[in-house]
Amino acid sequence: MNFFHFLKYFTIDPVNFSIKAKLLSLIACFCSIFFIALITKIVSPWPGYPMIVASMGASAIILFFIPGSPLAQPWSFVGGQLVSAVVGVACALNIPETSTAAATAVGGSVLMMLLMRCLHPPAAATSLTPIMAGSSIISLGYSFVLVPVAINVFSMLLLAIIINRWVMARDYPSPLPVKKEKHQGSTLSEPSHQIGFSEQDLDLALKDSDVFIDMTHAELSQVLTQVEKNAFKRIKGEILCADIMIKDVITVEFGTEVEQAWEIMNTNKLKAIPVIDRARRVIGIITWNDFFKFVDLNAYESILDKFRAFIRRTADVTASKPEAVGLIMTSSVVTLPDTTHIADLVSLMSIHGHRQIPIVNSEHRLIGMVYQANLIAALYNQQLGFNN
Repeated sequence: MNFFHFLKYFTIDPVNFSIKAKLLSLIACFCSIFFIALITKIVSPWPGYPMIVASMGASAIILFFIPGSPLAQPWSFVGGQLVSAVVGVACALNIPETSTAAATAVGGSVLMMLLMRCLHPPAAATSLTPIMAGSSIISLGYSFVLVPVAINVFSMLLLAIIINRWVMARDYPSPLPVKKEKHQGSTLSEPSHQIGFSEQDLDLALKDSDVFIDMTHAELSQVLTQVEKNAFKRIKGEILCADIMIKDVITVEFGTEVEQAWEIMNTNKLKAIPVIDRARRVIGIITWNDFFKFVDLNAYESILDKFRAFIRRTADVTASKPEAVGLIMTSSVVTLPDTTHIADLVSLMSIHGHRQIPIVNSEHRLIGMVYQANLIAALYNQQLGFNN
C-alpha cells in the first residue's frame, strides 16, 4: 500500500505548463546554453579558458521555466553567480584541504547571497567549480570570475530577457512591488471593509507563515484573486452579465451635440451614457464629470452660468469650446462580453469604482449596460432563491 502511495508522486507535475509552453521553455534552454557557450568562445582572449560554467544549466531551467520566481530575477541571477564565483576562487586559493574548501565555498556564497539579497541556488554550484576542477581553474585565479562566469551570466541574462519578453510573451523581469505611501489625514486610503484581500494582508500572511513562495507577490495575488472568483462562481452559480444587464440602453454618437447629450442625461436622470459609432461599437463614455471638467470653476463667479454657457450650442461657425460629445467623452472605457460571469463585475465595481459597465456581444457591439444596482439586485435575488 505504501509502495502505491509512493508511486503517486510520479504523477505530480512540478511545472504547471501546457505542452506548448514546456516545449518553448525547453527550446529556450537549449538555445541559451548554445549561444552563451558560443559567445564566450568568441569573446575569450585565451583558448585555454573554459567556455561555460556547469551551473548555467540549472540557471537556464530557473530563468525559462519559472521566470516569475524571485530566484530568477536579474539581480538574484547576476549578483548570486558573480559573488559565488569570487567566494569559490578565494576558497580554492587559500584553503588547501578540498572538503573544507568546498564546505566553506558553499556556506560563504550562500551567506553573501543572503546579505546582498541575491539568492540564486545554482550559484552555490559555481562556488564549487574552482575547487573541484583543480589546477586547471585555480591557475586562472580571479580572472575566472570574468571569463567565463561574467560573460556567461550577462549573455544568459540578455537572452532570458529577449526570449521571455518577446518570444514567449512573459513578464520578465517581474515588476517590483509598488509600496503605497501613507499620508497622514488622507482619506484616499483603501477602506478596511474592502472585499477580498489587500497587499498588506498578503504581506502579513507570508511573514507569519515563514515559508518560501516561489513566485512574486504580484503573481501570487493574481492566483489568489482567481481562486476567489472560482469560489464565487461555484457558490453563486452561472449568472452572466447577459442575465442582469439593461437591454434598452440610451446612447449618443461622437457627433452628438453637447447640449443635446446633457438634455438626454438630465431628462432620463442618467449619470453616464455610452458613446457608440454607426456599427454600435463602444468608443467612449460620457459622464457628468466630462461636462464639468471643461468648465472654469471660480468661487467668485456663478458656476451655473458658466455651465450653461458651456453646454449651450454656439451660433457661430467657429467655436472656442467643444461642441460635440466626442470631444469631451472619456475614451478609455471598460467593456465586458455578455458571457462574462458577474464575479468579474464585483471587483470592477466594488474595488475599481466603476458604476456602470457597457456589455458587448461577440462582435463587440453594444447590447446592454450593467449598473451597480443591477449587480446588487442579482446577488440579493440569488441569495433569496438559495435560502428558499
